[in-house]
Amino acid sequence: MSKAMLKHYRGKPRKTRLLADLIRGKRASEALTLLGLSTAASAKAVAKVLRSALANATDRGQADDPESLIVRRVTVDQGPTIKRFRARARGRVNHIRKRSCHIQVELGEAK
Repeated sequence: MSKAMLKHYRGKPRKTRLLADLIRGKRASEALTLLGLSTAASAKAVAKVLRSALANATDRGQADDPESLIVRRVTVDQGPTIKRFRARARGRVNHIRKRSCHIQVELGEAK
């Protein structure tokens, strides 16, 4: 079982979770293909973490055949939120929340 994690990714966790749901339980090569075809902005970041988990599995000798690995677990947790303000009319202010997230991918052997 190999893991990879990307912390403080400046993408919205809610939108990134949609991609995580898309690849969960799929074969790693199939998941990379799906992410490559996706138009979502965070697809590149999720694919990068998935490729890193694949590299970890092959470097550590945990997987004889990288094609046999499946995506066991994908979690997208909320990271720190940067808070900004924008001036509005009549002395008011709008709050701007720049969200971030932590992406974790775990690969395992197919049973």
